[in-house]
Amino acid sequence: MIIKVATVCHNLTMPSRASKPKRPRDPNLLARSVMEDLIGETMEGKPLKKRVEPPDTRNPAAVALSKLGASKGGIARAKSLSDRKRKQIAKKAAKARWKVSK
Repeated sequence: MIIKVATVCHNLTMPSRASKPKRPRDPNLLARSVMEDLIGETMEGKPLKKRVEPPDTRNPAAVALSKLGASKGGIARAKSLSDRKRKQIAKKAAKARWKVSK
C-alpha cells in the first residue's frame, strides 16, 4: 500500500498568507516599518508602494439581492419557528458544539 503525502503544506485547511507582506522580526526594523505605514511614506521621504486591490467582479444586482435576503432571513425564520422547535434546534446545536470526538 502506497500512501501519498502532501509535500506542499502540512495543514491544508489554513489559508495562504502569501499576499500579505512579512514584517521584520528585528524590533528596530519593525518599529520603523510600523511608523512608515502610519505616515504613509518611507523615512527617506519617498511615498510607500500601495497594494493594488483586485477589482470587484461580482454582479452588483446579485450582491444587492443577497444583502436584502440576508438581512431578512434570520428574522423571518425566527418568527416562523415555534418556541418548542427553536429549543430543539438550539439543543441539537449545543450537542454538536460540545460533542467529544474520539
